[in-house]
Amino acid sequence: MQTSVQWLENVAFEAKSESGHSVVMDGSAEYGGENRGPRPMELILMGLGGCASFDIVTILKKSRQEVTHVECQLKAERADSIPAVFTKIHLHFVVKGKAVKEKQVAKAVELSAEKYCSASKMLSDGGVEISHDFEVIEQE
Repeated sequence: MQTSVQWLENVAFEAKSESGHSVVMDGSAEYGGENRGPRPMELILMGLGGCASFDIVTILKKSRQEVTHVECQLKAERADSIPAVFTKIHLHFVVKGKAVKEKQVAKAVELSAEKYCSASKMLSDGGVEISHDFEVIEQE
């Protein structure tokens, strides 16, 4: 996997992925930015949520669950000192669908956390305490 990050101006950067996508990262005015995009650490958190959600949707589809919506809400704590690394991250999954079994969602969350999500594995191996929970909402 490859990516490139190019400085635009002040503290704004454009990252380009190997798959042809790009994202602008920027800082707040406090750090000389113009708030034109997410912060790099926000992208790490977003990546974790995307990775875990990808797993959960895939696992639930394979188990024939009628899922209509999956959302991952993440809350993170960072160290008070520099570098301000993540110390704790909590992922809360909201799964909506028709007759979705909680047992299947629990299994999907567990498999993502313990086996499939590369981002989760990388962060936890780096000392980040990662926790998960979920709720299932019935939709007609």
